[in-house]
Amino acid sequence: MTNLIEYEDASDEVRAVYDDIRTTRQTEYINNFWKALANHPPTLRRTWETLKEVMASPGEIDPLVRELIYIAVSVTNGCEYCISSHTAAARAKGMSDQVFGELMAITGAANMTNRLANGYQIPVDEQFKM
Repeated sequence: MTNLIEYEDASDEVRAVYDDIRTTRQTEYINNFWKALANHPPTLRRTWETLKEVMASPGEIDPLVRELIYIAVSVTNGCEYCISSHTAAARAKGMSDQVFGELMAITGAANMTNRLANGYQIPVDEQFKM
């Protein structure tokens, strides 16, 4: 298992990222994902900057929908950590059990039809091409 870097044990560079996470998320909690990435500060910084831009910046997709997309991709990729952390975030943003159930149904159906389309090597209809 990867060593988790606590704030007290972190370098100044890592502490700066942790402080930005705390400020951006309005929490004192730094989760294990960031503590693990802190073993390589450039990866921690780069990953946090990307996630902050994608998940916390203003945009047309509301914060709950962003979390739902993250959950669906995490389910597809089989990432238990991301499923758990983004499900908690989505629940904090208002996701109900009903919404989660519908999300899982859509994710499962999309995975099934994706595999069928790939397996059958179905050509894309002209009207669907961008």
